[in-house]
Amino acid sequence: MPARAEPLLFAYGTLMRGYPLHAVIARRATFVGVGSVPGHLFDLGRYPGLVAGRGRVRGELYRLRDPELLAAVDREEGYNFERRRTVATLADGRRVRAWIYRYRGPRERAVPIPEGDYRRLRWR
Repeated sequence: MPARAEPLLFAYGTLMRGYPLHAVIARRATFVGVGSVPGHLFDLGRYPGLVAGRGRVRGELYRLRDPELLAAVDREEGYNFERRRTVATLADGRRVRAWIYRYRGPRERAVPIPEGDYRRLRWR
């Protein structure tokens, strides 16, 4: 039986390097590169949220070496975020399937991030 491929995770907010939740994945994931996914990004105050849309959202791709890591990230992200599959495009043009967390909570106070890049909005 062939070995199961390690899953990929696309991070666009506080899971990225230099942000508070990165510690959750830092020791059990390998940075693959930067890229983008389809969607629209909102500033929700302490963190961003990605929703379906025509734009592009920039972020970082990680290979998860620990099969339990997705469950740990699920708990950190909470009930307003749903883990789904998407296609990420890396800076070199490669396209890969990866997990992403889509926001499904209230948007009354959400502020659009037109360029889809959380780092441009909130530097750490």
